[in-house]
Amino acid sequence: MTTTIHLHHCVSARSFRPLWLLEELQQPYELHMLPFPPRVHARPFLELNPLGTVPLLVHGGVRMTESGAICQYLAGLHPRAGLDVLPADPAYGAYLNWLHMSDATLTFPQTLVLRYSRFESAERLQPQVVEDYGRWFLSRLRAVETAVAQAETLCAGRFTAADVAVGYALLLAQHLGLAERFGPATAAYWQRLQARPGYQRAQAAQHAAALAQGVDPTPSPDLRLA
Repeated sequence: MTTTIHLHHCVSARSFRPLWLLEELQQPYELHMLPFPPRVHARPFLELNPLGTVPLLVHGGVRMTESGAICQYLAGLHPRAGLDVLPADPAYGAYLNWLHMSDATLTFPQTLVLRYSRFESAERLQPQVVEDYGRWFLSRLRAVETAVAQAETLCAGRFTAADVAVGYALLLAQHLGLAERFGPATAAYWQRLQARPGYQRAQAAQHAAALAQGVDPTPSPDLRLA
């Protein structure tokens, strides 16, 4: 008997990574939509995840809260889909590096942009922090620009979970108005990612589930601070 995958998600938050990957894998799952931020507007969720953050993936006895790790976990569960990279593959190191870089290096500075441009009270907004960390993100994005100027995807000569993980950082940049400053190769790569049926299914799934579960289907302006 197959164990159901449960994903707890806020619209366009970093939990979009595992949602997108599930749609790429075309595996069944149950999507539980939460208002943003769940620790404030869905207090019972704290019983499932004391941090009150998304994602939360529950799969039998497995409970995970890190979006990049969840992507690696799901891709590894379904190797036939070709979204994982195995240790024997020469691209394995690059694959792991992109998975970790997606959040630690690319998404992290964007959290500061959001916090000090939209989340804090008026007297605590920090335009210089916003500008500095926006530039920091764009400078780190040079690694993506270099990689996708030479290939259609980030590693292994094919689309993998690493592209999903990094793709979310590009989606967040779009929400922040930083996409217009992408290099040409990154901009073309982002267009390719958005054209994928799996990406489009994930967008449609979160919208439909939000409406069905009484959650606002539009992204919160502070979505990265879940």
